[in-house]
Amino acid sequence: MKPASVTNNAAEPEKAVLVGLITPQQDENKCAEYLAELAFLADTAGAEAVANFTQRLDYPNPRTYVGKGKLEEIKQFIEDHGDIAMAIFDDDLSTKQVLNIERELGVKILDRTNLILDIFAKRAQTASAKTQVELAQYQYLLPRLTRMWTHLERQRGGIGMRGPGETQIETDRRIILNKISLLKEELRAIDRQKAVQRKNRGKLTRVALVGYTNVGKSTLMNLLSKSDVFAENKLFATLDTTVRKVVIDNLPFLLSDTVGFIRKLPTHLVDSFKSTLDEVREADILVHVVDISHPNFEEQIEVVDRTLRDVCDGADKPMILVFNKIDAFSCKPKDDDDLTPREACNATLDELKASWMNRMNNNCVFISAKKGMNIDELKDRLYTMAREIHLARFPYNDLLYQNYDTDGNEM
Repeated sequence: MKPASVTNNAAEPEKAVLVGLITPQQDENKCAEYLAELAFLADTAGAEAVANFTQRLDYPNPRTYVGKGKLEEIKQFIEDHGDIAMAIFDDDLSTKQVLNIERELGVKILDRTNLILDIFAKRAQTASAKTQVELAQYQYLLPRLTRMWTHLERQRGGIGMRGPGETQIETDRRIILNKISLLKEELRAIDRQKAVQRKNRGKLTRVALVGYTNVGKSTLMNLLSKSDVFAENKLFATLDTTVRKVVIDNLPFLLSDTVGFIRKLPTHLVDSFKSTLDEVREADILVHVVDISHPNFEEQIEVVDRTLRDVCDGADKPMILVFNKIDAFSCKPKDDDDLTPREACNATLDELKASWMNRMNNNCVFISAKKGMNIDELKDRLYTMAREIHLARFPYNDLLYQNYDTDGNEM
């Protein structure tokens, strides 16, 4: 029993409509950005978003997420376009909302978490990632069991009126709870095995790439380590942690590429993937990669920082802020009569460099991993920080880092 998923058919992707809300906490611009990200998620899963529907509400309708009139509008659009297979909602839906919306629209209903889980399931390659995805799927499914049994047409409650569906739901609940317990134990065993592997790596400095999804971490990993880690212009292209040895001027260190973060990621999803982020918790240096060409990169930085605080328990680690994709950056100057507040997208690259250098005490680098721009500057910064950690770790031998050749092998 798994949550609804998107069928990935490269030849003819499923068509979908996207639905979001404009609320006091989420203005029109932010809603549009979230729906654009949702469309990117749908594309990654193998679906094509053909239309967006938004409504201004103080809070989601507890029955149908949107109001009755907006639901009718969506229904009419789906009926007018007979090839639409699903409606994807930008927030988590309750079982009641899914049932009511599905009954009205007559198509498959997914929410943001469901869509992310589908992508995770498709991307998972290792036993660890597959186990974490399965755990997240069961945790998502548990409160939604009622939906799975609507086909039994359960009778109303009361003495002598309890249908077989209710018994089956309770049976499934126990099965799923047992499965969740077994998966957690399996993950603990995998964590113990990974802990031994990390211990066997010795005292080499560990550097972890972190950042929002699709900012170019895997491309940068390939560039620095001269490896061939899978990278593409899709969300969550990397789900499994990859570790490679990197050598800069005879100084070796371990570089790990981790799963990207994203907004509106439910707590149980973060919890399921905490073991994947052990490399982040145990890293000596964090390289926070940012897509400077994204109009709201500052909000993405906040999302990553907030997640890192949760994952690393507030640990204060040395960090380099790497602004990637400077080749795709474009400034949008404000008109003289535009009185709205100036934003990051209105600044030139030189202005952004000056402001962020001051904020980060000059501990940030502006690069293009795709074009190979300013990579030497990043390598110099990594070398300096990694060498400091070596000297702090081995104060009796400040020449330790010279005992390796350019391939990272001891001489």
